[in-house]
Amino acid sequence: MEAEMNPSFAIPRRRVLLGAALAAALWRPASALDRPQGRVVLTIGGLIGEKNAAARAEFDMAMLAALPQHSFSTRTPWYPAARKFTGPLLRDVLAAVGAKGQTLRAVALNDYKVTLPVEDCKRYPVVLARLMDDQPMPVRDKGPLFIIYPFDSDEALRSERYYSRSAWQLKHIEVE
Repeated sequence: MEAEMNPSFAIPRRRVLLGAALAAALWRPASALDRPQGRVVLTIGGLIGEKNAAARAEFDMAMLAALPQHSFSTRTPWYPAARKFTGPLLRDVLAAVGAKGQTLRAVALNDYKVTLPVEDCKRYPVVLARLMDDQPMPVRDKGPLFIIYPFDSDEALRSERYYSRSAWQLKHIEVE
């Protein structure tokens, strides 16, 4: 009540209205997906709640880079030495689109398809790598996107089961 009596504590009405107008202009639901401004590098369809295109969610590289980034180094069957992979966790990408399914069908640029359980993304820090050794991955070197498991973090991951689920040159995920 002192603010009403003491004018030095009063906030000018104009400031309050300006602040409210600014907040309203900037506010948007946390789950809303922007439309891509650059070239679309990933589409996600199927059982998703958030879409920014007709029946799917589209991402450009900047949208993926804006998600929290995670890195790990791991040995793989495809490179002679451990490589560092960086990108958002696949579970964060799925959360951004409100994925509701139990399996993911990943499709690569060459139409290679692999199915992986959503449970893998909950159990392991599976990364949707957009960088390898801190550099963008060209198509000729498994890019621009690569689903990669942290193989060195758990001996169980060093098997054909998980190697086959690591889809490179990823272009689409269907949530089923």
